[in-house]
Amino acid sequence: MNSNRTANRVLVALALTIAVGACAPVTSYSDAEAPKRVQLDTSTTQFDLRFASGSATLAATDAVRLRQMAVADRIKPSDRIVVAAGGPPRLAAQRVATVSALLLPYGIVTVATTEPLSADRGLIMVTRTLVTLPPCPNWSKRPFSEFGNQPSSNFGCATETNLGMMVANPTDLASGLPVGASAGQPAAAAVSRYLNDKVVLPASNTALPVAQGASQQGGSGTNGSSPSGAGTGSQ
Repeated sequence: MNSNRTANRVLVALALTIAVGACAPVTSYSDAEAPKRVQLDTSTTQFDLRFASGSATLAATDAVRLRQMAVADRIKPSDRIVVAAGGPPRLAAQRVATVSALLLPYGIVTVATTEPLSADRGLIMVTRTLVTLPPCPNWSKRPFSEFGNQPSSNFGCATETNLGMMVANPTDLASGLPVGASAGQPAAAAVSRYLNDKVVLPASNTALPVAQGASQQGGSGTNGSSPSGAGTGSQ
């Protein structure tokens, strides 16, 4: 008798489990249905430049054209501006510096690069990226309880939207800046000071406790001993 009752209870429990499972919503939602990524549209425009023969002086017409482009927002501070110039390395660097100095008053910072150009030619490449924000907020997924442990369809919207709105140079989201040659002399000098225990700490800086300690010890000699005459009175 007891065995029959136990069997009946098991059958009833199984039937209830199946019924609840059939009524519960089936979660088939995936993040691909609600993508939350900023969209980037990038375009690059090139302009030729001319320099005086053997000189770093930019042609007058090209100088005027660059200024007009900056005023008309055809070149903007948020664009990535890459400049190359022909000629020997020293002269090419001077020519790139000329173009950089011409655009700097408009808040436009350039990046130098090397391109195989003829002797008195130059090249400026303007890369502009347009950021389109994701369709947020996104509540495409119904907010019912589900057992698939899936995030909300709005999860990540704030991060992507804030990124798209706060980025100063949108092209940085599309690709990194060109890597130039590092300054070897300052780096080598820093390593030399470290190896020879001659690191110079700031004289005073309330944000750095180690600097404060160094400042307090500054008057006690380099070896930490008391200054002359200090603490030598009779006991």
